[in-house]
Formats: sequence, structure tokens, C-alpha cells
Amino acid sequence: MSDQQREFDVLVYGASGFVGALVARYLAEHAPEGARLALGGRSATKLEGLGLGWPVVIADAGDAEALTTMAGRARVVITTVGPYAKYGRALARACAETGTDYVDLTGEVLFARDSIDENHETARRTGARIVHSCGFDSIPSDIGVHVLHEQISRDGAGELTDTTLVVTSMRGGVSGGTIDSMRHQVDVMKKDTRLRKIGASPYSLSPDRHSEPDLGRQPDMPTLPGSDVDPSVRGYLAPFVMASYNTRVVRRSNALRGWAYGRSFRYREVMRVKSRLAATVVKTGMSALVIGFAVPPLRFVLDRLLPAPGAGPSEDTQRNGHFTMDLFTTTTSGARYRARVKAKGDPGYAATAVMLGESALALAFDTDELPKVEGGVLTPATAIGNALVGRLRDAGFEITAQRL
Repeated sequence: MSDQQREFDVLVYGASGFVGALVARYLAEHAPEGARLALGGRSATKLEGLGLGWPVVIADAGDAEALTTMAGRARVVITTVGPYAKYGRALARACAETGTDYVDLTGEVLFARDSIDENHETARRTGARIVHSCGFDSIPSDIGVHVLHEQISRDGAGELTDTTLVVTSMRGGVSGGTIDSMRHQVDVMKKDTRLRKIGASPYSLSPDRHSEPDLGRQPDMPTLPGSDVDPSVRGYLAPFVMASYNTRVVRRSNALRGWAYGRSFRYREVMRVKSRLAATVVKTGMSALVIGFAVPPLRFVLDRLLPAPGAGPSEDTQRNGHFTMDLFTTTTSGARYRARVKAKGDPGYAATAVMLGESALALAFDTDELPKVEGGVLTPATAIGNALVGRLRDAGFEITAQRL
């Protein structure tokens, strides 16, 4: 079916949820005039309650036939329904089979790995761009390295080597959906040694693990002085909670591009704190959270303390949030570079609604500007690339790269 024969340009699946509603309202304000928008989910009453006046498509996450019918009616499907390993596999498969472009917010390594194995070849055949992780996981990371690579290539300064993303500043609420995804992944991996090994591998999302260069360990939870990354970085650096997922997305981008970033490209993510003690506290706390989810008595306590799925911060918290991420690299020619991705709005909510919404709009309306690739299970950088960079800049994001 051609794009012209489909009823909708963009369909938001899960729009009655907290983040889904944010994305739908963002599209209502920023989609081009004449865009054919629709809502999808289980409850017509809840979807119509958003007051947008868009067509509503009913499909349960467990009804493969209904999801396939729904996907075939749209050019692009956005889904905010997670944990994706529980509720997302059938929809990703339906989009791959019907040649429908797809974007989501997953930060789940095992779901993304399953989607690659199940859908990549089908999506290449149908031309569907299945693009996971189009929110705070993992657009700042993936697009940040992309613009860094683009600038270095324009300058003829070689390839990227050791590259570090530093969360320079960040303010925002904790996502109940992200917490629920963490719970689910812990539950699955503690039962299966093979899945634990996949989750631990730095190349768990690679197209071909055996073709990856042997660069040794690339730990997800380092602590180190800021000056070890670049002389301009002050303070101490602690592990970043999203690093274990984002780093694997960026490495997949490099591999999908034939290792264009460099065969010696090593990548990590950290966050800036004031002292070595603070870095140690952060690292200990992150480890304790994972252990807590795995131990039933502690899990009982955490489930009552942490945000529930579908909940989100107040409008003031969303509006007053922000993030700044600086990416540093040294090239094979010895040149030092920095990229910056910076935005206003709560990272996991207000800013994520912008990133997810603009990703879908780029796929629907910027086809001539998208990277010239076949379909497949791709990444934001490899599927959308500069079309997304331009849209995010127009939406108020600061995205820059420069030689130091």
C-alpha cells in the first residue's frame, strides 16, 4: 500500500497515558497544517477524552490482528506503551510487516535485541523504518555523536576514538514507566543466564557482534575526575543511569554505518557531580536499586516508594526541567572536539514529547531529507539523522559541535 492510500500520516498509540497525551498534544500544536493525525489504544472513551477531535482506532496490545490492521492504516506509528518487552513486540512486528514507519521510547536492551532479531530483515524488505529509543533514551546520545562525527568529517580531522558524554546539568522528574521497564528487565534476566550475558555485552545491539573490533572492556559505571575526559570538565564524574542502554544504541549506529565513527571508537556516558564521594554514592545507589528489584522484601519497599507507571510530574516540574549534555572526543589526528545537546523542559516528559513527536514528523514529512538507507530496525541517527537535527533546532534545542 502506498503512503497516499493510507488514512493517517501519524498515529499515536497509547495516547491516553501520561507521556502519550503529552506527545499527542505536542503534535496538535506543531504538526503541519493538513496533517492527518489519529489516536490508537484500548479505550475509545479515554482517547476521545483528550478532546483533540482526531479519529480513534481501537487495538489491544495483545491483539496481533488488530495491531496489523491499525499499522496498515498509518504512515508512521508512535507508541508510548511500555514496558515494551511486555506490550510492544506485536506492534513493532506489525509495523515491520506492513511497511509502516515506527518510533518508540524504549530503553530496554532485551526488547531492542528481540526486535532486531525478529523485524530487521522483514523491515528491510518492506521499507519500514523501525526506530526505537526516540526520547531522552537515546536521542541526545545518538544525535550528539552523529553531529560530532559530521563536524569532524567536514573538517577532515580523522575518526573518533575515546568519546565520553557528560551530563553537565539536568533537572526533572523520575519516570514511572522507566522504573517499570527496569523492574521487568531485572525479572527476566535473573531467571536466564543467557539474557544476563546479552544485557551485559557492550555490543548487545550490534548487527554482527563478531565483526566488532576488540576494544576491551567499556564499563557502564565508571567514576573518574572530570579532567580525565577533557581539561574543561570540572568536578568528578559518576555513572549515568541511562548509560547501559544509550551506549549500545550509539555503538549500533556506528556498526550500521560501517564503523564510520571509527574502528577504534570507544564510548561511555557519565554525569558530573561535585566530588569523588558523591560519585561513589551515585554508583552505590544505582547498584543497590538493581539489587533491590531482585530481592523480594526490598522490591516490596521500592514498589511503594518509586513512581508508578502512567504517573508523571506536575506542569511546573515539566516546564522548569532542563538538560545539558556535552560530548568530548579526541580524533585519530589528535584533534579535540566537543558537541552539545541542550534543551528546556523535563527530560523524560516535556523534552521527550518534543523528541518523539519531531522524530515521527520527520519520518512522515521529510522523506527527501532522510538518510538514504533501506528499512530495518535502525537508530535515530541512522534512520532520521540531519532531518531530526534540523527539526530539534527549530524546536529550541541547542545542538552544536566544534573543535576545541
